[in-house]
Amino acid sequence: MPHYQKIGRLPAKHHIRFPREAAGSHKGEGLHYEHVITTDGFDRAYTILYHLRPPTRVRRVEAAGHWEPKPAGELPLRHHHLRTAALPRSGDPWTGRVPFLFNREMIAWRCRPARAGGEFDFFRNGGADEIIFIWGGGGWLETNFGRLRYRADDYVVIPRGTIYRFVPDDVGKEDHLVLESSFPVRIPARYLNAEGQIRMGAPYSERDFHGPSELSPVDKESDHTILVKDGGRLTRMVLAHHPFDVVGWDGFIYPFTFNANDFEPITGTVHLPPPVHQTFEIRGYVVCTFAPRWLDHHPQAIRVPWVHDNTEADEVLFYVRGKFGSRKGVEPGSFTLHPRGIPHGPHPGTIVASMDAQRTEELAVMFDTQNPLQLTAEALASDDPNYPLSWLG
Repeated sequence: MPHYQKIGRLPAKHHIRFPREAAGSHKGEGLHYEHVITTDGFDRAYTILYHLRPPTRVRRVEAAGHWEPKPAGELPLRHHHLRTAALPRSGDPWTGRVPFLFNREMIAWRCRPARAGGEFDFFRNGGADEIIFIWGGGGWLETNFGRLRYRADDYVVIPRGTIYRFVPDDVGKEDHLVLESSFPVRIPARYLNAEGQIRMGAPYSERDFHGPSELSPVDKESDHTILVKDGGRLTRMVLAHHPFDVVGWDGFIYPFTFNANDFEPITGTVHLPPPVHQTFEIRGYVVCTFAPRWLDHHPQAIRVPWVHDNTEADEVLFYVRGKFGSRKGVEPGSFTLHPRGIPHGPHPGTIVASMDAQRTEELAVMFDTQNPLQLTAEALASDDPNYPLSWLG
């Protein structure tokens, strides 16, 4: 997480008595209830929340089905161009998710919800962190940590176990890329100094990250239904009170936003490799932001990337907007998958066309995975079968 944050009311020390006001509707034991969230056992980042009621007060638990991607089948090793901009709207921000690419560490979903809510009041991913890139829309993310505003081009990072719901300004504009991560989402270690602060010279600072700004505890004794996902298993959980009953919390684990336009690109006299664009670090893959930037300024620079054999990673780009200098035929909402084992590079004509360019206004999200990605049937249905031949000119 980007930095320590605290909000609301807290006792002076961990795990001491924190009396609750007698006027509350649920007096219980007369105390607030301490709730510790940890990562890597107790060895890394943690947060402590204080509830009006025990967060374990579950009235009913039922199986709710299964929800995980399935591979499209045996495919040849080739490049793919997946067009997703016209994906039909369906479901809500959870049930409307459509899987496109996956491996054992992550799933890339697209979601164009038709409605803000449905059968379930809230969602909780109990087995994975989520990075939700807001390709379109904006509104409020309401969570048990409080509310935070989100807008177009935001990465919304939601740690596993968070109870949340989207309250969009206009659900008809909502358009999401969802990266579901089996391991925690972190700031790259090389961006941090020995004290854990983001280094000066990194492509962002703590000021660019925004956690919950409003915490309004809900003191309400009534049933609320949560859709819980852990791996492919879905569970319907009915809580006996409103889950947003937190009066205060502090720590390093909480949902936050980072806007891609706040990424500070690093450029050189000649082309620099993709690690300079890295934004997040997750075990098994990385996320990079190709933000609007000045291009290489050597007088003889070739301002598109070289031909590249990524021998140990599958490379995916999601095109947000602008003209991508090294590619022809891609459009906003496209994925390109360039897998390990075969080279990819600039399309014919783009090298010469780049020589007079000074700047690019493109915005794209890239993720590189250590293990091979599989395509789903939904991905294959959106695939351009001629893309592997597009380097013939």
